[in-house]
Amino acid sequence: GISEVARHFIAGQLHHAAGMCLVLAPLVNSYKRLVRGHEAPVFVSWARTNRGALVRVPHVGRREATRVELRSPDPSCNPYLAFAVMLRCGLDGIERRLPLPPPVEESLYGFDDVELERRNVGVLPDNLSDALVALENDDVVVDALGDHLAERFVEAKRLEWREYRGQVTQWELEQYLERF
Repeated sequence: GISEVARHFIAGQLHHAAGMCLVLAPLVNSYKRLVRGHEAPVFVSWARTNRGALVRVPHVGRREATRVELRSPDPSCNPYLAFAVMLRCGLDGIERRLPLPPPVEESLYGFDDVELERRNVGVLPDNLSDALVALENDDVVVDALGDHLAERFVEAKRLEWREYRGQVTQWELEQYLERF
């Protein structure tokens, strides 16, 4: 089984999942991976076998060998910042003794928003802009980064989002240029 301390640690990561998202998925392109229906960890839930869950605690055969997998970090994230926020958020769960919700083993991809809400399952931010807001509203993540770094990081990512929003992509040209 999972120890009480580990349960609180996982609960802390789930509680702060949206706030951590900007650090763990730091590029505009990161959110092209975090979409429903691709076994991407977009649902704020945990499980033992469900690959769609944000946190997995797989059975490994030995009680003392339990591991926790947080599945949302993008290969482009800074591993030092990622570990800092993941650890701090887990420790917040331990310090506050946050309760761990029940695991969700079935696929959540077919569930509508009403069913997700009924099960108390959140969804990660859809894009860099939403992740910016989530980080700014999460004091624990800001604390893990430190005020100065958090402010500079948000400032840089806000500029990146503005630049991206002003771009016309090849897809848009192909979809709309001749239609309108």
